[in-house]
Amino acid sequence: MKQNVPLKERTALVTGASRGIGLSTARELAAAGMKVFLCSRPSKALEEAAESIRSSGGEAETLPGDLSDPDAAGRLAGELKGRIQVLDVLINNAGQALSSPVEDTRDEDWDRIMRINARSPYILTRELLPLMESSDLKTVVNIASVVAVEGYPLQSAYTASKHALIGFSKSLARELQDRQFRIHVISPGGVATGMVTGVRPDIKAEELIHPDEIAEWIYFLLTRKGKGMVDHIRIRRESKLPW
Repeated sequence: MKQNVPLKERTALVTGASRGIGLSTARELAAAGMKVFLCSRPSKALEEAAESIRSSGGEAETLPGDLSDPDAAGRLAGELKGRIQVLDVLINNAGQALSSPVEDTRDEDWDRIMRINARSPYILTRELLPLMESSDLKTVVNIASVVAVEGYPLQSAYTASKHALIGFSKSLARELQDRQFRIHVISPGGVATGMVTGVRPDIKAEELIHPDEIAEWIYFLLTRKGKGMVDHIRIRRESKLPW
């Protein structure tokens, strides 16, 4: 397997980048020399995330947008096209969970979860493919979840959205294979983020995967390019947790 594919002076867009997996990933890629564009809802946290990368010697710009807005993904893609000529890596990480019985899940809950977790990655990928076409790295990494392959009570809408993301990724990989695109999916179990602790406050922090571990796997995927293909990684913490 070819190793150490250089990342220096390449570009990456990371969604959900103001905290958690997205922020850890942006820091990891910036440390490797990539210019990272951080996308998240407009907030002080987003600006602080970019500044923390710049203060460490990395290159980071913000691309604020709320992906629960149906028009946000298309608008963000258009803005990015106006800033750069080539995008090497797209990390579709932004996500939202929902813990609710089916009968209490409102139409608007379903629509919001699907817009963030499935619709936005689809539109961002579709709109940014032309910007990635000339890159020799051109890689899309979709962050799914253990619920993308399993089902848990009270998470039907969230589970449906992540199953949709997996299905999209599988089809996209086949469709773009001859154009040398690489499409990866990472499906972690419980990660120590605010989203997980909000849904499962009973879980001890030490039993959760750290976001930096996910970032390291993404770095591994980007810097190892050979004949073998890794299209789906499931990451589990060794514990008694059901994931």
